[in-house]
Amino acid sequence: MLCQQCNKRSATVHLTKYINGQKTEVHLCQECARQRSDINIFAPFTINDLLSGLLDMAAPSTVIGKGKDIKCSTCGMTYSQFKKVGRVGCEDCYKSFSRELDPILKRIQGGTHHTGKVPSRMGFNYRLRRNIDQLKRELNKAVETEAFEEAARLRDEIRELEKELKKANEKGA
Repeated sequence: MLCQQCNKRSATVHLTKYINGQKTEVHLCQECARQRSDINIFAPFTINDLLSGLLDMAAPSTVIGKGKDIKCSTCGMTYSQFKKVGRVGCEDCYKSFSRELDPILKRIQGGTHHTGKVPSRMGFNYRLRRNIDQLKRELNKAVETEAFEEAARLRDEIRELEKELKKANEKGA
C-alpha cells in the first residue's frame, strides 16, 4: 500500500481515528507521518522509561522524595541508578529496594514470590515442600487465632507430608 499523502513510498504508519462515531483511516509513510502534528509516534521511548515511570507511580513519596537515596550494601547501586538502568546490580538489591519494589511487583505479577512452572524432574518434591510451607503458614495463623483443633489437623497433615517427602528423598538419593 502506498502512502496516501505522497503516493511514492510504502505506507508504514496506519492511523485510525474515531470522531463522533465516524471512522477515518490514514495510511502514511514515515516521512509524511513525521510532518503531521496530530501524530507523535516518533518520540524516543525505552523499556527503562516505562519501568522508571512505574516505579515513580508505585512509590512517589518514598526514597527520592525525601532527599535520601537507598544504597545496596553489597554492590553499592543506588535506587536512582536502578531506575535509570532498569536492572538491579546484584541479588541483594531486591532486599535493599524491597520497600519500593514490592508494591510494583505485586501489581505487575500478583506477588513477590515465584509461583510459576516447575521442571517435571524436580516437580514432586518442590510441590510437596511448597505445600508444607503453605500449611505451616496456615498453622501459625490458626495458633494466633487460637483455633487449636484446626492447628492440630494442620500439624498432623504437615507431619504426613514431611514423611512423604523424606521417603521421596531417600528413593532419589
